[in-house]
Amino acid sequence: MFTLPPLPFAEGALAPVISANTLGFHYGKHHKAYVDNLNKLVAGTEFESATLEKIIKDTAGKAEKAGIFNNAAQVWNHTFYWNCLKPGAGGKPTGKIAQMIDSDLGGYDKFKTDFAQACVTQFGSGWGWLVAEGGKLKLVKTPNAENPLSLVQTALGTFDGWEHAYYLDYQNRGPDHVNALLQRNLRPTAGPGGSNERDAAGLNVTPRSAKPEAP
Repeated sequence: MFTLPPLPFAEGALAPVISANTLGFHYGKHHKAYVDNLNKLVAGTEFESATLEKIIKDTAGKAEKAGIFNNAAQVWNHTFYWNCLKPGAGGKPTGKIAQMIDSDLGGYDKFKTDFAQACVTQFGSGWGWLVAEGGKLKLVKTPNAENPLSLVQTALGTFDGWEHAYYLDYQNRGPDHVNALLQRNLRPTAGPGGSNERDAAGLNVTPRSAKPEAP
């Protein structure tokens, strides 16, 4: 059985960028609902004792498994998202990740603009991601619950583009929310092969750290 993993910070720790009210609904209602729904859907199936990663990879693109995939992916996505955030962690990164942003994404200012666009221009609901693929950084966006796990990419950072992530605080001003997070609460990691601990960027490198395990 999957459980709702604890937040890595207090509910009010990201205010005013993300208010305690928004976080209470987002984490306590939406994220919890995905966990509860997933447990119901996998009970008595081949996935009952599987990890989230296996469930996501084995059900991706299969219409008959869409319910399981959507809820498993949203559990993974949200847990990874919370671990991408840290009070006071925003601003321009340094070291290897800064060099990679310069070489692969045209510099930090362009990265900020392009990341915000990737996060908020997904039609409908979805996610914006900073990923590593083939030793290079890329910005991608995925619809609904989809994520980089099934795309042979390593997730290094994400933004939840679903309106429930920001609407109480920002209404329809999604880009303002992305920019505020980048300035105050979110940075990319040290890059592929970096430390699995929270570094100066305030974000975990590997998805494994964001994955609740089935027993």
